[in-house]
Amino acid sequence: MAISNIHETLLMYTKQKALINDKLTTNMMDSLNASKQVAENQAKYNDKIDNIYYTYYETDPATYEMLTEQCNNEHELELANLNSWEQELELEKNNLETQLNEITTFESSWTKLLQTNIKNDFSYGGVQQ
Repeated sequence: MAISNIHETLLMYTKQKALINDKLTTNMMDSLNASKQVAENQAKYNDKIDNIYYTYYETDPATYEMLTEQCNNEHELELANLNSWEQELELEKNNLETQLNEITTFESSWTKLLQTNIKNDFSYGGVQQ
């Protein structure tokens, strides 16, 4: 009976590990998307700044300065939001990895206990040390 209870506990840990691994995979994909968005936003910002430069730099310096500053402010805000999201994802990843390590440790302990119980069940009254 004890062995079956240990098996159930091990299966529970296996299920928890699978769920956490799924969450980690989702987290990694979100991190990848965040990095992609940073690159895309940087490319859009570069194009916008280039367009402003070629359109206004020589003909209307005041408008050029105003549009450049506005574009810089928008870009910094977008980057701040993306950096915040990346930090949240990193914290979530660290928490999930910690949970996974704890479960793996518990699973290892229960596996050793299972092996000890099986060994003891099959001693058949032999000489024990």
